[in-house]
Amino acid sequence: MKILHLDKNHPLLTQQLKAAGHQNTEAYQVSRAEALEILPEYDGVVLRSRITVDQEFLDAGQRLKFIARVGAGMESIDATVAQEKGIQLFSAPEGNRNAVGEHALGMLLGLLNKLMPAHQQIKKGQWNREANRGLELDYRTVGIIGYGNMGKAFARKLRGFECRVLCYDILADVGDENAQQVDFETLQKEADVISLHTPWTPLTDKMVDGEFINGFSKAFFLINTARGKSVVTADLVNALKSGKVLGAGLDVLEYEKSSFESLFEADKMPQALAELLEMDQVILSPHIAGWTVESLEKLAQTIVDKIKNAFDN
Repeated sequence: MKILHLDKNHPLLTQQLKAAGHQNTEAYQVSRAEALEILPEYDGVVLRSRITVDQEFLDAGQRLKFIARVGAGMESIDATVAQEKGIQLFSAPEGNRNAVGEHALGMLLGLLNKLMPAHQQIKKGQWNREANRGLELDYRTVGIIGYGNMGKAFARKLRGFECRVLCYDILADVGDENAQQVDFETLQKEADVISLHTPWTPLTDKMVDGEFINGFSKAFFLINTARGKSVVTADLVNALKSGKVLGAGLDVLEYEKSSFESLFEADKMPQALAELLEMDQVILSPHIAGWTVESLEKLAQTIVDKIKNAFDN
């Protein structure tokens, strides 16, 4: 097959596909318009999030047998149209789930132990022990929303703690030995921590808003390593001010561009984000929860294996 690569990935991806007899074209810098012009020549496309795969894209790919996204979420691909056209879709949540689980745990422990404000204070010459007295994760209740690859990976990381782990998912019977599946009302009543591991869909868009937050019985810590647009920043800021949310670890932000490669959709920093950046009880990272040296390789290997299993047997 002729395979078009629109984003740079670990070199093993093209190397192994070449060894399997496929022809690779590396087109990491082409524009969307240029990609549409050459698409009719190709049987498959490998990409991340730089270019949206919509009706126009799929119509141009007259020979396409598959589209592979080297990542977990598929919101940048019109799956309905692809299915109608008989185009197989591959993603690789197995490749970075461990990295996401570790990152979420790191953010949570950082928040509980006030590591960020303590770090900043010491850099300013301040030695504030009592003000930075932390909390222990043991015996608290962690609620995981979305119990797929990422949610399960985070739950596995929690096994070394004496904490209770609950999960909520729109699918039934996904709980396991690491997390008890409960209804949303139970989650709201009992959780001390909420960690989001959901894709971006109409159901999760702006999911964490004022109504969502105020529905919880206890003040809680929020971790989001999923999608930024699932959290309404202005409502989160208000909840952080009021103490309803005790702290937030955010690897993703509402204002990210859809390519995830830069921050703002608009030219001017939104007021809510400006306030968020000044808060001591917030830890931020630039969409890197699944972005490790190891996951770079595992993501590529997962995609190679799925393509070969589908077409080379």
